[in-house]
Amino acid sequence: MSTPIAIAASFTEQALPPWRRAVLKVGSSLLAADGGGLSPRFALGLAQFVSANLMAGRELVIVSSGAVAAGRAILPKAAEAGAPIAARQALAALGQAQLIALWQRFFERPVAQVLLTHDDLRNRRRYLNARATLGELLRLGALPVINENDTVSVDELKLGDNDNLAAIVAALVDADALFIATDIDGLYSADPRSNPLARPLDEVTELTAEVLAMAGGSGSSVGTGGMRTKLEAAAKAGAAGIETYLFNGRNGDVVRALAQNRLHGTRIHAARTRI
Repeated sequence: MSTPIAIAASFTEQALPPWRRAVLKVGSSLLAADGGGLSPRFALGLAQFVSANLMAGRELVIVSSGAVAAGRAILPKAAEAGAPIAARQALAALGQAQLIALWQRFFERPVAQVLLTHDDLRNRRRYLNARATLGELLRLGALPVINENDTVSVDELKLGDNDNLAAIVAALVDADALFIATDIDGLYSADPRSNPLARPLDEVTELTAEVLAMAGGSGSSVGTGGMRTKLEAAAKAGAAGIETYLFNGRNGDVVRALAQNRLHGTRIHAARTRI
């Protein structure tokens, strides 16, 4: 029986299938890399990836974490003073405006802030309203930047599942692809930070229990989601017929190649073909 995992000695370049609409998920570890508030250091390259694709006639939606990290830089003692969840919700409220401002500085076209909760997406009426709004924003040429509404929702703060939110959004907007920018090169057979024998996985054709077991924990002190949530997101996207691509958002060469539809990372195939 053939294995669902293609293993290579190192991540090799792959040409990606054509796509017209995608979701890009960017985590806190890329936007607040030094733990001291938001930084354009890695966001600039990701914004250039978005711009290159917009100029090519494609559409993108960004799902961006970072509000809590931005708020912590404004009031660094706030998280110590109150109840953990309430304090983080307050930090998110403080930092959300800065997060949107960070993205807007990179684009001439308008950036639209969209705050969602998982309850919004579980309720059919609100789901359809969100779908219609995002569709209209894309039609108008705006760039939607979505975040979990951390001020009223505890799901993301507890579980770090903006990765899963990105997968749900990808299905919501009928995306062809989900790009997840992370702080490592892709999926490995083990945590490459602690295991020198970890092997890079260029391609995953099926998210089996064996593959899920390869996921480690959170790789960053500012982010709350680890590789496990990224694979869970890929499974959700795959169930909707959407491929997922994991890549290192800190590597400028990797991001520039991705703008030319060349992946140096992990391609996770969809579980089914889209109709």
